[in-house]
Amino acid sequence: MLGFAKKLFGSSNDRKVKGFMAQVQKINALEPKFAALSDGELRMMTDAFKDRLEKGETTDQILNEAFAVAREASKRVLGQRQYDVQLAGGMILDEGGIAEMRTGEGKTLVAIAPAYLNALTGKGVHVITVNDYLARRDAEWMGRVYRFLGLEVGVIVNGLSQGQRQAAYAADITYGTNNEFGFDYLRDNLVYDRREMVQRPHHFAIVDEVDSILIDEARTPLIISGPTEDRSDLYLIVDGIIKELIQDKSTYDLDEKQRQALLTEEGSEKIEEILEARGLFAADTTGLYDAANITLVHHINQALRANTLYTRDKDYIIRSGEVMLIDEFTGRMMQGRRLSEGLHQAIEAKEGVKIQPENQTLASVTIQNYFRLYEKLSGMTGTAATEAQEFLDIYKMDVLEVPTHRPVIRIDHDDEVYRTFDEKNRAIAHQIAQCHVKGQPILVGTVSIEKSETLSELLQTYEYKVETGRTLKPAYVGREKEAQKLGDEAYDITYATGRGIPHNVLNARQHEQEAFIVADAGLPGAVTIATNMAGRGTDIQLGGNLEMRMQRWRQDQRNMAIEITPEAEAAVEAQYRAEIEERRQVSLAAGGLFVLGTERHESRRIDNQLRGRTGRQGDPGTSKFFLCCEDDLLRIFAGDRLDSIMRSFGVAEGEAITHPWLNRAIETAQKRVETRNYDIRKNLLKYDDVVNDQRKAVFEQRQEFMDAEDSSELITEFRNDAIHDLVERFMPPKAYAEQWDIDGLNEKVKSTLGLDVPLHDWAAEEGVSNEEVEERLLAAADARVAERLGQIGDAQMRGLEKQFLLQMIDMQWREHLVHLDHLRGVIGLRGYGQRDPLNEYKTEAFSLFESLLYDLRHNVTRWLMTVEFRFQPPPELPEFQEIHLNPGTGENEMANPAAQAPEGVLQGDDRARLPVEALPPGWQRTSRNADCPCGSGRKFKHCHGALV
Repeated sequence: MLGFAKKLFGSSNDRKVKGFMAQVQKINALEPKFAALSDGELRMMTDAFKDRLEKGETTDQILNEAFAVAREASKRVLGQRQYDVQLAGGMILDEGGIAEMRTGEGKTLVAIAPAYLNALTGKGVHVITVNDYLARRDAEWMGRVYRFLGLEVGVIVNGLSQGQRQAAYAADITYGTNNEFGFDYLRDNLVYDRREMVQRPHHFAIVDEVDSILIDEARTPLIISGPTEDRSDLYLIVDGIIKELIQDKSTYDLDEKQRQALLTEEGSEKIEEILEARGLFAADTTGLYDAANITLVHHINQALRANTLYTRDKDYIIRSGEVMLIDEFTGRMMQGRRLSEGLHQAIEAKEGVKIQPENQTLASVTIQNYFRLYEKLSGMTGTAATEAQEFLDIYKMDVLEVPTHRPVIRIDHDDEVYRTFDEKNRAIAHQIAQCHVKGQPILVGTVSIEKSETLSELLQTYEYKVETGRTLKPAYVGREKEAQKLGDEAYDITYATGRGIPHNVLNARQHEQEAFIVADAGLPGAVTIATNMAGRGTDIQLGGNLEMRMQRWRQDQRNMAIEITPEAEAAVEAQYRAEIEERRQVSLAAGGLFVLGTERHESRRIDNQLRGRTGRQGDPGTSKFFLCCEDDLLRIFAGDRLDSIMRSFGVAEGEAITHPWLNRAIETAQKRVETRNYDIRKNLLKYDDVVNDQRKAVFEQRQEFMDAEDSSELITEFRNDAIHDLVERFMPPKAYAEQWDIDGLNEKVKSTLGLDVPLHDWAAEEGVSNEEVEERLLAAADARVAERLGQIGDAQMRGLEKQFLLQMIDMQWREHLVHLDHLRGVIGLRGYGQRDPLNEYKTEAFSLFESLLYDLRHNVTRWLMTVEFRFQPPPELPEFQEIHLNPGTGENEMANPAAQAPEGVLQGDDRARLPVEALPPGWQRTSRNADCPCGSGRKFKHCHGALV
């Protein structure tokens, strides 16, 4: 009944998209009006829209006209007119939803109209991409349209100075990666002067490859950290012990489904024997699980995980003596990314490379909680429907599937399942040879570097015999049915034979050539072996990619120092265009792009991303997955059972089984894994939401401290509260005078307030109350503050108070994060006592937060009342590291090479001797941590502000 209603009335998705398409017709009706305008008149529409918004109209009221103007500008600047379905996708983005559009449907163009419309408010629009290359490319490419319409465009990439970042964020539309935006948010909450902050309030964001960023990369937080003590010797010792231990598999349990490795009882006993024999236990302890050995247990667990769960050339590679993580969703190398809690160091010890010191968290935020800061969040991708529930639950975004501009005619074959890897790989090689010989481009998707290189080695020496044609033998003409039964005997067959198949390999080792390898994957007969294809940013176009070929030609001309003239460029472009069209026809005649998956991924989205590379814009195409019982997904969930079924049915070596039911069974296994992973992410988010509420409160309080010109009232309140806390603690209100701890109070008054007062005499007075003692302490503290104020002056004191407040809240917050991390590590054990770990965590975290506020009051008071003032230049801050464990990038986005001072900037002793009077007008008030006004890219304190 439900299926009949859906056919009759359409799905909810169909009805919503139909409503958008109706609005598109209204936009189309405006096209002749704006096409008649000159470039100048079209540009003036931006100012007209801004005026209307200022007078009270909403963006919804000007949407049709703004979209029509944006499309007209795209036609004039890029030569590309948005299709109706692209405008519909733009409306979904404007409403704060997710537009699911097939690969090749032009998602980059879809963002133009909603970005333009929302930028008219003047609050800023952020367009988030998965890597720096796409951010730069889209900012330059789409930026031409925005600039044509009078808007400013900025791009946030690695290596920008603070002034450049502020300018980029101040632009109407800002492009950048999720990591850059997230780390800028964290850095903004570490500065000591609001003028050094770069971001504005979070208004509207469009996230490209939204599933990759908001789902895949959201598994781990963004972290800014600083170095801690070096414990490399301990890692090496523990690694040696674990390598010796795991030779016996009975010493540990491995759960690949949950990605866990735990010592068995036998393993724990053996570990204890080894540690005791080598004298590695802490003093006065005899067991591994004594409290004093907790650090040792942590190192053992991490070493066990490193040696059993993490595989070289699958999870990471060794490059230039460093362990480089590999992103499982994109296959890219993640330079600068490190696993937390000592796991990365354990892998370094395992591989015998230099062990980098661990880091302490200074600030962190999850991807989920960063993006939920935006008033309106939207996204686009080719694969989001499978995660629609998660997008709705976490981000409050609906997923709508936008129909393709042209019908999809791709053929998706049922999976072929073999018994072993070798059988599967031979079948894959034979399929590749067939495509190569007939001139059909083929893209082979693998799940790891190791498997892509294994297949590459096979192809280099593979001997093939591929059928190229067959004709019916004369004796069987007119007897086709009989010939069909006989098979090959009734036909004259021609074959192509050869040894070795030329191919390209795209994985983390070749990420620098990524765009060019992908661009050539549509050439006739091209064979491309690639790790997961998520977020590659370059379409596979049949016959080749004109833009990439022109880029290579220009680079070759520059390398040979040949001047590029417009005439020469036009001639080469025309030649390339003709060649590409000729090759495109050859590829089309061969059946279009063939996508071959070498195994199923845990996530259906990754499979769909690979499959979506073929059949773009109405092109023909084919996709097929080759599986075997030894693949991770089948082995973990159904490998033994499936293998026994194949044996019982007598499936011969080299034969495969294929059936739609088998496809559904595999999809069901994938759904189970996806559900489990979502539950894990959702549970982690529940815990982080507790921290996030506290993070918001601390960051808001911090900004109030920065904005305050005079913090004396707050400081006085802190001091009064601290005195009240001390008196209440040592002289409880309902206690007798004999029960007062005057010695303890006296000691605390000296250490916290720097006061030497006759507390014993006061307490000995007849009838004195704790309230009276408190009043006398308040009066004495006020007198000391007045005395210190007279020593250094009001202006200096106000500045010191602000600095102390900011430094202390930062210090307390860092310690608080460490405490919360430790709490998270053990809170799950409360479940054994029939208590909800999440509720327990909320209660404990709230208590810790109250302690943070208590310590903040007392420490700020102690600093300001007891510190000895000596004015000298501040010490240099240590190097901080920015960490995001699973981003989909191939570049070290967080590296920040120091800017070189341009010629003419004072350096060294010459700079130090510069008198204040010699600074240009207005420079004297520049913040020490702000960019120097001279434009060097250095901080003021390291440039013209470094004065004696």
